[in-house]
Amino acid sequence: MPRTVGILSPGDMGHTVGDVLRQNGLRVVTCLEGRSPRTRELARKAGIVNLPTYQTLITEADLILSIMVPAQATSAAETVAEALQKVDTDMTYVDCNAIAPQTAHRIGETITSVGGNFVDASIIGPPPRTPGATRFYASGPEITSFLELKEYGLDVRPLGDEIGLASAIKMCYASLTKGLTALCTELLTAAELLGVSEALAEEFQLSQSVLYERMERGLPGMPTKARRWIGEMEEISDTFADVGLTPNILTGAADMYRLVSSTHLADLSPEARDQFPTLRELITTLAEHNSKKNG
Repeated sequence: MPRTVGILSPGDMGHTVGDVLRQNGLRVVTCLEGRSPRTRELARKAGIVNLPTYQTLITEADLILSIMVPAQATSAAETVAEALQKVDTDMTYVDCNAIAPQTAHRIGETITSVGGNFVDASIIGPPPRTPGATRFYASGPEITSFLELKEYGLDVRPLGDEIGLASAIKMCYASLTKGLTALCTELLTAAELLGVSEALAEEFQLSQSVLYERMERGLPGMPTKARRWIGEMEEISDTFADVGLTPNILTGAADMYRLVSSTHLADLSPEARDQFPTLRELITTLAEHNSKKNG
């Protein structure tokens, strides 16, 4: 049974996961070397203990949950593997990131080659502030210790002994949710540039009211996540290409998130909800930015 869990990194999702585990009786630690002031403050508020080095983290933690942007997943595992070579520990590394199955395999090899245990995992849902809202899928031959976190507030669901299954379900799921968000963003921006924005909005309200309400509710907060989602779309593209399907739908989604990321709206923090644009303001900003970029 785990007693101490490490979180890399205690950002938007990670600090909430750490807080749940701590409130349910586990000691939660991290190493904030190189992390932003915002991440440090989130860790402090969640009661996550900052340890001075990765070597100390690996020595003290029974499990380490890697929860970060996909683009950082491989480098984080390499940092942990480097520290693992210097200590004798039975630590299990759980990669919870939105990465392709083939990326999960490579990270698993990085960890196991230096004596660590590896679990492929993925998270579907928002940060687990509400019981039942968030699922942690897991796969691989070493999932037993991660499954024990079910006793400490996490909804952990095993998918089997094969590395890559947990990553695969995340890739397929996020291709719908975040891929659809990118598509909606592009089509609304196109409508604005083509001069039919108001007419299209009225038609959506008549014939696609549920979807349009989702756009109005969800798109204004999307710019704060757009930079993180670029890498996730690229990982989904790699996943689909690996099984012989076109990667182009999701590389296009990545391009849309690059466009959003190049506006000032992407500099807002998730906590600045009072500064989020309305849907209309978001689309106007993107249309103007796109025109300047291509003008």
